[in-house]
Amino acid sequence: MTKRKSDFDLPKLDDLFTTQEMRDDAKLERVQNIPLNELHPFKNHPFKILNNAEMERMIESIRKVGAIIPALARPLTDGGYELISGHRRLAACQVLGLETMPVIVREMPDDEAVIAMVDANLQRETILPSEKAFAYKMKLDAIKHQGRTSVQVAEKLLSVEKVAEDAGESKDQVRRYIRLTYLIPELLSMVDENKIAFNPAVEISYLEQSEQRVLLNAMEMNDCTPSHAQSIRLKKMSQDGVLNNEQIYAVMSEEKPNQQEQIKFKKEELKKYFPPSYTDAQMRKDIIKGLELLKRQRERNRDAR
Repeated sequence: MTKRKSDFDLPKLDDLFTTQEMRDDAKLERVQNIPLNELHPFKNHPFKILNNAEMERMIESIRKVGAIIPALARPLTDGGYELISGHRRLAACQVLGLETMPVIVREMPDDEAVIAMVDANLQRETILPSEKAFAYKMKLDAIKHQGRTSVQVAEKLLSVEKVAEDAGESKDQVRRYIRLTYLIPELLSMVDENKIAFNPAVEISYLEQSEQRVLLNAMEMNDCTPSHAQSIRLKKMSQDGVLNNEQIYAVMSEEKPNQQEQIKFKKEELKKYFPPSYTDAQMRKDIIKGLELLKRQRERNRDAR
């Protein structure tokens, strides 16, 4: 005898013990207190967590009144949550020894999460050039990917124009920041430290990485950084395929107007006064310390007269 197919489906167990209102409410976003050890940084997060005055103010604020503003995170498939915003708040809570912090948990696809992460972190008080560079690039790539997968998104979001509009920058400035991502890490750090100006850094980014390495050595040897005019010349020679090591060293050994009053020593002249293991930074530190001691000695001798 053939078993007759049922005309109705059996309700799920959850449906038997919960109302539709309760099930709808469970889907709503709400602030949850999530254990800190379940919160993980966003993949390839470009923003640094620095121990600066801004961070100290955040730690002190959370110490006094707690973490009032919730972070934003999305659930991970293998457990835990990926932070979209709130990385510094997490670090501050860890410093204070807290166990949980308030978080809004939201399901978000990858591209949407990247855009939200960038937009949230660009609201910081202080943003380094390298942070802007990689943030703009990540957001641009995410928007382009959305455009390839959704005709509607492609019509609304015009890649670099959208990034520029959201950031309050011109399209050209966004492109120039993204060029910084082509710098080797050592040169990019010098941009963050204001040792290399923004405009020369953009031009230098067009050099091959091997050429950038030679340039870095030439800069250290001559204790200087390229001017905008010099960086443009280096870029032109590189693009023409005629840039070599000798030309890089020659350009960097040129005397610029703002360096005419500098006193230079060859490293070989100084090395004999220091241990062989000393780095340039250690030699510089000891030289400054010695000059300060000499200055104080002269002042004491003058006062004793």
